[in-house]
Amino acid sequence: MDETQFIQFARESVLVMLKVASPIMLIGLVVGLVIAIFQALTSIQEMSLTFVPKILAVFVSLIILLPFMFGTMSKYMEGIVDRIIGVT
Repeated sequence: MDETQFIQFARESVLVMLKVASPIMLIGLVVGLVIAIFQALTSIQEMSLTFVPKILAVFVSLIILLPFMFGTMSKYMEGIVDRIIGVT
């Protein structure tokens, strides 16, 4: 493996990581922002109000997005295996 192949492999790895993790992180960010706005408007400063909805939203989104995440990771792994055995 030369330097350009390694850089290409690292670039693909980072892109796949971002592709898999970004939807979950964005959902957590949006839910957290909505809760923060709600707390600012109502002056409710309950700590559990911050964490419980975000945790539930992340778990539900993980369940919904699991097929997409699995498909992305399996396609990436197939590419890695193909490189190892020398197909491409």
